Amino acid sequence: MSRIVWSLCIVLFVCCLASPLYATHGISIDGKLKYSSDFQQFDYTSAQAVKGGQLVLHDLGSFDKMNPFTLKGTPPLGLDTFVFETLAVASLDEPFAEYGLIAKDIEVAKDKLSVVFTLNEAARFSDNNPITPEDVKFSLETLKSDQAHPSYAYYYQDIVKAEILDQHRVRFVFAKPNRELHMIAAQIPIMSAGFYRKHGFEQKDGDAALLPPIGSGPYEVADVKQGKSITYKRNPNYWAVNHPVRKGLFNFDTITINYYKDQIVAVEAFKAGEFDFMPVNIAKQWARDMEGGRFADGTLIKKVFPHKNNAGMQGFLMNTRRPLFKDPKVREAMSLALDFEWTNKSLFFNQYTRANSFFSNSPLAATGLPVGLELAYLEPFRKQLPADVFQKPLTPPVTTEKEGLRTNLRKAGELLREAGSTIQGGVLKDKAGTPFTFEILLASASFERVMAPYVSNLKKLGIQAEYRTIDPALYTDREQKFDFDMIVQVYGQSVSPGNEQRNYWHSASADIPGSKNLAGVKDPAIDAMVDKIIYAKTQEELTAACKALDRILWYGYYLVPNWYMDGHRLAYRNIFRQPETLPLYYDYMQLLMGWWMKDGAPSKP
Repeated sequence: MSRIVWSLCIVLFVCCLASPLYATHGISIDGKLKYSSDFQQFDYTSAQAVKGGQLVLHDLGSFDKMNPFTLKGTPPLGLDTFVFETLAVASLDEPFAEYGLIAKDIEVAKDKLSVVFTLNEAARFSDNNPITPEDVKFSLETLKSDQAHPSYAYYYQDIVKAEILDQHRVRFVFAKPNRELHMIAAQIPIMSAGFYRKHGFEQKDGDAALLPPIGSGPYEVADVKQGKSITYKRNPNYWAVNHPVRKGLFNFDTITINYYKDQIVAVEAFKAGEFDFMPVNIAKQWARDMEGGRFADGTLIKKVFPHKNNAGMQGFLMNTRRPLFKDPKVREAMSLALDFEWTNKSLFFNQYTRANSFFSNSPLAATGLPVGLELAYLEPFRKQLPADVFQKPLTPPVTTEKEGLRTNLRKAGELLREAGSTIQGGVLKDKAGTPFTFEILLASASFERVMAPYVSNLKKLGIQAEYRTIDPALYTDREQKFDFDMIVQVYGQSVSPGNEQRNYWHSASADIPGSKNLAGVKDPAIDAMVDKIIYAKTQEELTAACKALDRILWYGYYLVPNWYMDGHRLAYRNIFRQPETLPLYYDYMQLLMGWWMKDGAPSKP
């Protein structure tokens, strides 16, 4: 789920709604499209790309199921990208536009309360059965049901139903007008109703959980070694191989993904030639571990690929369901204990920028003080909200001045005392005498070096915090059950936030296992801003609602803001050719799927 949502999120945008839309090969929020109906392929792909070669990638942890749409368990990397397809495909060089794939024609009703998809007669699943309106209807109803991951039900909440019009057309009916709902509808992954009715959707146990699914995508599952590796093989009869939205993409004959225990082990495996391509998320590895040797002789290459993605927010997220973190003053004190400037210089080689918004690197980030429509949205909640929402710009704590950290820690101590805690024998305790202790769960050991100085700073406040790295599968399970005190969490944002905000912050999602409301946020003001984002009709309304939400979240102190980059750090073997033009809004996998092997050569030596 997370990858599907992230692939949609990074291409979203908003403009003022234009005149009623009409039947077309593509859709956007404002009715404007870069590519005409006779376009041959996207500009960020290459007509020189050739098919062939064996691509080997990596992932961390393991996997135990072959259905990426359910809550329980972990699917392998790539299943949703390589095997399943959607009605339309997002353009990566337009802010928010999609072009028909399974749907050859898309018609949005004048009242914006429905959309009709006319299916491409050539569209086929890998078992050669045609994709029908029944499959589309089944996909929507299944994903909205309690069989699927609950995030889908939130995301598709305003899609009321699917109606089969004839053998090629299906209509989606909406609960109310929404500037992006026709785009969201076009991004629903289409499943084979026949396959899942025969084998069951949840496939909970034993061999059924590892049964390769039937999809319409460019690849089929060729080999599975549970928890260790999966190999996808390009479907020689792929129905859309020459489709404009697929030309120049998915060029490798096979894609194998090997699993490793952690990132440190994976880096050494990459340098030893065990796989071909690696996104690098650890600054130290980028600066120190990827120098000399095979990098020096050109066998391996490392490069930062710039993008225009909304960076969103990464932070040390606190679970407000825990009594320890219910008081905002306590949560604010947690933020004051992070010395970002020291961390960035000493551990990150100054590669990062401090996150200063839940929409970092974006015009949607709140700046200055609220004015105009943004202020109007906040005003009805003035009495319930912290005064800082109206009186202070969003500014993370800094330690650049002399005594900076000490000053911040003194302020943190004052906040903790105001919250009723006192230091007794060097240990911070609440009014009942209970020590202030908590655990930070980590999914990767590489983050331990970041947590060590943070925990040391907390200790100066009398707080006993411990950090622990656990198995990725167990980490996912505990996250989905909200069984944690503090974790490191990333909230990816698009350039047009929408329905996903309901899953992130709305009160209705706080008690639903598997939701991304991991902090347990329940705030009527936040609920109101989320609704204003989802139902915004103009760019002005969307921007104002995002900025208002940004302020409320920031001064709710639900997490300790971290950092971001405006580029992808990628390392790869010197075996690839690449298109001349980069997309604008993309993740690393979308970029890689436009590459191809030099001279069609296999990847392994």
